[in-house]
Amino acid sequence: MTAKLTAPFRYDIVGSFLRPQALKDARAKFRAGEIDQAELTRVEDVCIKELIAKEKQVGLHAVTDGEFRRSWWHLDFLWGLNGVTKYDYHQSYKFHGATTRTDNAELGGKVTYNPQHPFFAAFKFTNEQAGPGTIAKQTIPSPTMLFRDNRSDNWPEFYNRRQDYLTDLATAYNKTIKHFYELGCRYLQIDDTTWAFLISKLNATKGDPVAHQKYVHLAEDAVTVINGALNDLPKDLTVTTHICRGNFKSTFLFSGGYEPVADYLAQLNYDGFFLEYDSDRAGDFAPLATIWNNRPNVRLVLGLVTSKTGQLEERAAIIKRIKEAAEFVPLNNLALSLQCGFASTEEGNILSEDQQWQKLGLIKEIADEIWQ
Repeated sequence: MTAKLTAPFRYDIVGSFLRPQALKDARAKFRAGEIDQAELTRVEDVCIKELIAKEKQVGLHAVTDGEFRRSWWHLDFLWGLNGVTKYDYHQSYKFHGATTRTDNAELGGKVTYNPQHPFFAAFKFTNEQAGPGTIAKQTIPSPTMLFRDNRSDNWPEFYNRRQDYLTDLATAYNKTIKHFYELGCRYLQIDDTTWAFLISKLNATKGDPVAHQKYVHLAEDAVTVINGALNDLPKDLTVTTHICRGNFKSTFLFSGGYEPVADYLAQLNYDGFFLEYDSDRAGDFAPLATIWNNRPNVRLVLGLVTSKTGQLEERAAIIKRIKEAAEFVPLNNLALSLQCGFASTEEGNILSEDQQWQKLGLIKEIADEIWQ
């Protein structure tokens, strides 16, 4: 069996990388007013160039900028949309055993596409550095992230109907994705913790039909908005999603297998799904069959190697699990990746840069053995 040389690849990445010390120092100086934006951007450029060179060296077909220009995996993008504003949530997100900063986003008006979104310039730089023979992968948060954490509870201030708000959100994303394509993007990933949130809520409300229905409606809205964002995209643009259970300083937000949301995931018009499977919190592989039966051409990327610790997995154990997953879907529909990024926020997970690269090397070795 030969490796698939179109995205998502047999060995792939979720997107974020540990920030090098030079970048951390520059960000601290920028916040302290010791350097300006131009100097911070210069440092970011240098660090991203070095990162992309290392990504190529480890054999990746798709490279990212490591999300080095972001503080958060999701908020920096949401703040760039027209109609979304930044505010202080005054609360930490509910990670197990860790306290986050209190930044958040909320509606400040009607949501519209922003042709000056800063992520466009960031992608152009990454795409230039990727060069021929390598794809620049762009990651953005799901539009469903604006449903969560009280971010759009105030929608009635700007819309007469919730459906009009959801339509505007889907349209803004659709136009954004199409502009990434115009800039040369051919591989885009939409990151999403909403499905893990829904897994926990749908499980918790099984005995309460009224409360349960609330989360059923949220899942239905998520399908509508995501598919609206993916509507009428160019055929040669690959769009995948990463379904995450939360990632901050090696901690997590949610637990539970995919079964409660598998029917909804099967309705999403993605080309691939990056699915976390690095711990018992992810459940078994049976829900893969639900997605594949409805989307036989989809690629299911198994996140069997964790980004949360530096301990290197046993090669034989990972191969065994891939073969177990292949009992539910054909091996040709599977691929391998990290379970998440290494630094969903600028703080990063608790492992070293050397361990980060060792993990990627292991993934490539296993993928080469399984699929070549």
